[in-house]
Amino acid sequence: MSEALVASHAPGTDTPVPGASGARPFWRRLRAQRAALVAAAVVALLVLVALAAPLLTAIEGQDPTTYHPTLIDSARGGVPVGPFGGMSGDHWLGVEPQTGRDLFARLLYGARVSLGVALSATVVQVVIGVAVGVASALGSRWVDQLLSRATDIIVAMPLMIMSLALLAIVPSSFPRPVLVTLVIGLIAWGNIAKIVRAQTLTLKGLDYVSAARLSGWSTWRIARRELLPGLAAPVITYAALLVPMNISVEAALSFLGVGVKPPTPSWGQMLTAADVWYQAAPQYLLLPAGALFVTVLALTVLGDGVRTALDPRAASRLRVGTGRRHEAKAGKEGTA
Repeated sequence: MSEALVASHAPGTDTPVPGASGARPFWRRLRAQRAALVAAAVVALLVLVALAAPLLTAIEGQDPTTYHPTLIDSARGGVPVGPFGGMSGDHWLGVEPQTGRDLFARLLYGARVSLGVALSATVVQVVIGVAVGVASALGSRWVDQLLSRATDIIVAMPLMIMSLALLAIVPSSFPRPVLVTLVIGLIAWGNIAKIVRAQTLTLKGLDYVSAARLSGWSTWRIARRELLPGLAAPVITYAALLVPMNISVEAALSFLGVGVKPPTPSWGQMLTAADVWYQAAPQYLLLPAGALFVTVLALTVLGDGVRTALDPRAASRLRVGTGRRHEAKAGKEGTA
């Protein structure tokens, strides 16, 4: 019964409910946004390069941890020997000051760490946030109050300060990328829980959810079959915006010295070590900084495009506004 009502309209409006949106209209709206397509291509390329890091570094013939003391000038404090930071056929982007480690290899493996931590932390945030938000909206009054107050506490916690405190007290033997992922994911799920709770409370009053309840469906089945599809749009939208935020947090934690530890490469960690070399070896600073900037920008633009494509009302408002501008322009030209 309820499946037949999924395509129904929200009460008092002509806008389909979130569960009525299909994949085909979403891809059509996303393809209409050139900036989002370019950003998606950039993100796909970054992910492909990160996954292919072992192959690409094998082609170059280097790895991210081997020291090359003969490629640095110890008399000048460890500055790379040769032009452009030691760039050559063997070291495509030069070498790291003081250690002589290959920059190309460390940049690619750093992408694996930074992107992997950000994506994994986002998954943890989404899973916890959706579970808490749905349980709060569907539970009894005291369950809602308890989970809402816990969510408020999580939201009020300063992410960076709590992360610094937790990462500082955990033994260094614990895998650092996993630890950073868990810390970010377990501290920053509050906002998505609030969004999911509010959206679930809205969906509870729609006809197809009421029909499922009258049919005798259990709360878990209603949540799984009727509510979760309707929550997909806001959750995916917010998750797309969380990824660049988590990349920035991971980079900041590594920059402050409590994130990923050497010899494991990370873009934030590379920036930490490069702060005293920006004059003698500027590429050591510019390469990870540029990679971070491009990644965060591409993910932000893609997240905004996903938000617009998943919200038909936003696309409709955009078309209406564009049509009115064209009509006003044509009216002015006709008057002239």
